[in-house]
Amino acid sequence: MESFVDAPKLRAEFMKILRGRRSNEVPLSVELAKPVVDPMYQGTSRPLLDEAMESCPKENIENFKDLLREENLYLITEASEQGRLPVLILSMKDSKDERKPAIVFLHCTNSCKEQIRPLLEAYASRGYIAVAIDSRYHGERASNTSTYQDALVLSWKNGDTMPFIFDTVWDLIKLADYLSEREDIDPSRIGIIGVSLGGMHAWFAAAVDTRYAVVVPLIGVQGFRWAIDNDKWQARVDSIKPVFEEARVDLSKEEIDKEVVEKVWDRIAPGLASQFDALHTVPAIAPRPLLIINGAEDPRCPLEGLEIPISQTNEVYKEATCSENFKMIAQPGIAHQFTPLMVKESSDWFDKFLK
Repeated sequence: MESFVDAPKLRAEFMKILRGRRSNEVPLSVELAKPVVDPMYQGTSRPLLDEAMESCPKENIENFKDLLREENLYLITEASEQGRLPVLILSMKDSKDERKPAIVFLHCTNSCKEQIRPLLEAYASRGYIAVAIDSRYHGERASNTSTYQDALVLSWKNGDTMPFIFDTVWDLIKLADYLSEREDIDPSRIGIIGVSLGGMHAWFAAAVDTRYAVVVPLIGVQGFRWAIDNDKWQARVDSIKPVFEEARVDLSKEEIDKEVVEKVWDRIAPGLASQFDALHTVPAIAPRPLLIINGAEDPRCPLEGLEIPISQTNEVYKEATCSENFKMIAQPGIAHQFTPLMVKESSDWFDKFLK
């Protein structure tokens, strides 16, 4: 498995980057929280995920709501304003004294953990402990409808935070610390899944932390270096455009170009388009079960940019004699969308490898 990536070295380099912009580290601690009554959604419209989520397989349980256990808490992951991680956990009340598999669910840009509750309930009904968080500058960690975009701009200006992907990956490492110590969770059976931005969080968290045993990034995996080199970066840039506009002005450019894009990535997520790109981090997930699903027509995650990373990942799993542990699905006719097929395929994947 060393043909394409030295996974332990990559993880050490990634951790060095993550620790490089941390406030003083503090011991992980837990605080109780209350359910969120009025969730925060950012941007101009609420993400359209509801139809796909409602298609998730769910056990028909009488008095389901009465048997559902809900926990709301905060994990203190670092000594900073954003170092307070909101966590929502759903599971079924039962008398069995056994450890269960757990799955961490990660929301998309401008959303929050409350929106993906239908997925949490569906998985909880099937015997999983379902966990969701608010990523950095989202949900309970946002103060207004532009908090996330503002944080990206400040990261470009100050270079002291990594709000695009990496800071939330730090939180997910700390979350794994917490989940691994819970008496009701089997620490060898912790899965992770995310949509869009959440898919990127799942991908990178699994690359750096092997405790995530089964991994499903949805419409998130992409080749950042390939996009720059092949002038296919526009759709991804448009999703968080204010930071690139700010950089364009600072760099005295008339328009956003590939130089602007590369400098922004290097500033707000160091290594994203180089040593931590898909070419290196996706194969590092092997030999753990990995399912990647993208839309075949997704301009934010162009399939052409994944040809070499996917080919190399296939080879790594083949060398590890576990080719069945890796699968890539490109759903025909689908752009940057979350679909019922993605819900069904990921559900089947977890049932196969995590139960």
